[in-house]
Amino acid sequence: MNSPKILRALISVSDKVGVAAFAKGLVAAGVEIYSTGGTRTHLAKEGVPVKDISDYTGFPEMMGGRLKTLHPKVHGGILCRRDNTDDMNSLLENGILTFELVVVNLYPFEATVAREGVTEEEAIENIDVGGPTMIRAAAKNYLFTTVITDREQYSTVLEQIEKTGRTTLQLRQSLARDAFTMTANYDNAISQFFINRLEGDGFPASITLKYKRNSVLRYGENPHQQAAVYVDPGSKIAGAITARQLNGKELSYNNLLDLDSALAIVRTFAKPAVTVIKHNNPCGAAVSQQIAEAARKAMSGDPLSAFGSVLGFNCPVDAETAEFLVAPDHFIEAIIAPAFNADAIEILTKKPKWGANVRLLQVGDLTTNLSRWTIRPVEGGALIQEADTNADPEDQWTIATEKSPDTTLMNDIKFAWELVRHVKSNAIVLCKNEMLLGAGAGQMSRIDSVEIALKKAGDRAKGSVLGSDAFFPFPDSIERVAEFGIAAIIQPGGSRKDAAVIDACNKTNIPMIFTNRRHFKH
Repeated sequence: MNSPKILRALISVSDKVGVAAFAKGLVAAGVEIYSTGGTRTHLAKEGVPVKDISDYTGFPEMMGGRLKTLHPKVHGGILCRRDNTDDMNSLLENGILTFELVVVNLYPFEATVAREGVTEEEAIENIDVGGPTMIRAAAKNYLFTTVITDREQYSTVLEQIEKTGRTTLQLRQSLARDAFTMTANYDNAISQFFINRLEGDGFPASITLKYKRNSVLRYGENPHQQAAVYVDPGSKIAGAITARQLNGKELSYNNLLDLDSALAIVRTFAKPAVTVIKHNNPCGAAVSQQIAEAARKAMSGDPLSAFGSVLGFNCPVDAETAEFLVAPDHFIEAIIAPAFNADAIEILTKKPKWGANVRLLQVGDLTTNLSRWTIRPVEGGALIQEADTNADPEDQWTIATEKSPDTTLMNDIKFAWELVRHVKSNAIVLCKNEMLLGAGAGQMSRIDSVEIALKKAGDRAKGSVLGSDAFFPFPDSIERVAEFGIAAIIQPGGSRKDAAVIDACNKTNIPMIFTNRRHFKH
């Protein structure tokens, strides 16, 4: 089947960036341009010879622009099958021209409804009707019609037209796939808007995930598993998969998981913060007034585990910090931060033996709002919940023991409670001077997590604060940590054995806070 020569293009776009230059290229290649409303005005202003679609159809735009292209003389020219005699005769009988190229992008519905204070009327008026209809018609007829829905596609299409006057079937199939994906995502955004308005932001009856493949990875968690990275095109959240890689080897599946965990921790702190991640858990974390000091504290929390780790920063990495990180006893797989200054990049990539391979990821501003939901696939479906990202109301905390925590401990108490939610449950953290000294993560028994945290902290445990993501079921853990001189405990409370746990704290003179909220991370 021969590809049709492109004689005419119908262009109607909301995003006008680059469209005039593209249209000029089409005209130079002998393509006749038809357009609508604002797009026609824009092209004419830029010196592009363009015909008004209303002059062609014989019907003016009406209803405030709601009705422009919904006409047989438009859709007949898009949908006609060149190898179908009846179709081609219908064109001749009704004076319908063929449109071999359709260039359409849609009203910015998602951007509109994302604006604070947007009214329902504004949202409704940004629901495109004619655009999706033209896109779907052209995509359905990809054997004969080329459809463009993204300005990034202009150059590829124009290159083929300039060479042969046509596009290849392979390109038209690819563009049709992208077109149907785009209209599906657009409809899903509209559906979600109405669900949220009608159901008060509750859980929708159905959901459609919209991820676009960004890259194929070397392998997944293990070399025998294939893997790829997909991104949400509508997301504005600074994250590991959208960060700019400044140096180093290709990122692995496990690198990306660890980098995501690192960012989740540091972005919750107002002070300069650094975290050290191994196997998706923090083995080091700290805050300080200076980012270099935070890095020193974080790396000294568990130096043995920190070897071959991933680091996260909530502040730009400077030269002083970089000089510390390239110490001979350090080996770092990847670092993610809002930015790196030029001196820091030079130091990190040139000084250590591992410098050429260290992945440096610049993520930008971390203050963007986080996703409201977390989605976790399970066999046959998915679990969806609200993300555990909101700060806990401290006015709901209660002092459960006879002794109150010393005010000098409160910074460590708050630090421990913020950090423990990021550790796999059963989770225990020991913190002092706003740094992590030892963590027990993912154990089947809470007392096992306590023992691991104590072992990691060693003699440094004395005077530290213990944070637990959930209640202590028995007083045995309290009795154990008392032997190490723990200065205070913060935990949710709520066990049937709370009275025994409180009694154990009173006997060992350890003040304890109940937060009345747990933070499991399975």
